[in-house]
Amino acid sequence: MQICIFEDINVYKLNPLVYPRPVYDLFAGTSSLKDKILSAYPNTSFTLHCRPYLEGVVKQNNPNASVNSIESDECLFINGRLIAPPNLNEIIPLVSGVDKIYVNGETVIAARVSGKKLSYLKNFKRDLFELSHFEGLPIELVNIKTAQYPWELITANGKLINEEFEKLKFSGKENYFAYKLYDGAHLIENENIIIGAGSKIKPGAVLDASNGSIIIQEEVDISPNAVIEGPAFIGKKSKVKSGAYIYENVSIGHTCKVGGEIEESIFMPYSNKQHSGFIGHSYLGSWVNLGANTNCSDLKNNYSKVTVKINNEPVDTGLQFVGLIIGDHSKTGINTMLNTGTIAGFCSNLFGAGFPAKFIPSFSWGGGDSFVEYEISKAIETAKIVCKRRNVTLTSTDEIMIRKVFDLTAQERINLKVKV
Repeated sequence: MQICIFEDINVYKLNPLVYPRPVYDLFAGTSSLKDKILSAYPNTSFTLHCRPYLEGVVKQNNPNASVNSIESDECLFINGRLIAPPNLNEIIPLVSGVDKIYVNGETVIAARVSGKKLSYLKNFKRDLFELSHFEGLPIELVNIKTAQYPWELITANGKLINEEFEKLKFSGKENYFAYKLYDGAHLIENENIIIGAGSKIKPGAVLDASNGSIIIQEEVDISPNAVIEGPAFIGKKSKVKSGAYIYENVSIGHTCKVGGEIEESIFMPYSNKQHSGFIGHSYLGSWVNLGANTNCSDLKNNYSKVTVKINNEPVDTGLQFVGLIIGDHSKTGINTMLNTGTIAGFCSNLFGAGFPAKFIPSFSWGGGDSFVEYEISKAIETAKIVCKRRNVTLTSTDEIMIRKVFDLTAQERINLKVKV
């Protein structure tokens, strides 16, 4: 039996984060949603389903996986928005000969499929799956969560870090770690801390795991006088700068540089917030750079629930705390101020005095209420330079995807009268 991790019709609710990637490549806790699913079914063949325009980058980033192709006679379809619980393989077992669909409300969580139904799905040519495509299968209701909106990954983050710490702790990997703890550095509740080989915890740094686990991966540099409170995760080759305050429920992906204050936030790989300024209850895509003293509000002055705009449509989050959701390759200038619940699109550039609108279209450039379209050729040229600085090549496949996102988001700019 093969596993197929798929995208469904609700994937667009996670824009702008899913413009350049399939939804299962979003990050929470210590790993991607895809990796959490696959870890529940080790040594099982899998295939990845995605929107057609992403097929090139998915193949590029997963050279050993099938993409948009099912090769087996039986398949376990799993929704890529799934926030996989530790016992996923017990709730949805990988058993042969028992076709079934697992549903939470109107959302397909998973489906075991064979025979004629699988033959139909193998030939499915549309972008995204929905409940009707699995009609006719026996239904089982399950209480497994999927990420409907970006902030749901933020709110789940601390719990995921703690769960994944326990899994790592009992894997025995901590026995191989060889890090350097300088005199004057402090580990509080060190039984709740795992530090990877080659990492350096410098004088005055404090890792406080009193209220949650801390996982520091390999070759991380924790500079003097930095403070990290658990639950927290710092990915490989990242740097936490001097005087940084990393509060609870923060995940920093690999190859990031962070400073200032960060609370209840997720940074995907290759993103920077090196300087002073506060970011809270936020989600940053990859290749984001926040200029010095960029600050976001994550709480309204009247303490009411936050409404944000996803795809420029208002959504009541039901939450009191929501900060910034910002897409890949986006940047802020120095002293940028961002309102509670700001959504900034893919390849957007924010600068200038005052607060910009709470919804900033992809490929827009400016501040306040004045934006112009970011020319696609200039956007790609800048992306190439930024990637090269981290010894990463922006491939022709990446460039094709970026141009497609530019076309897909044109209506955003038209609706908000972004000047061309």
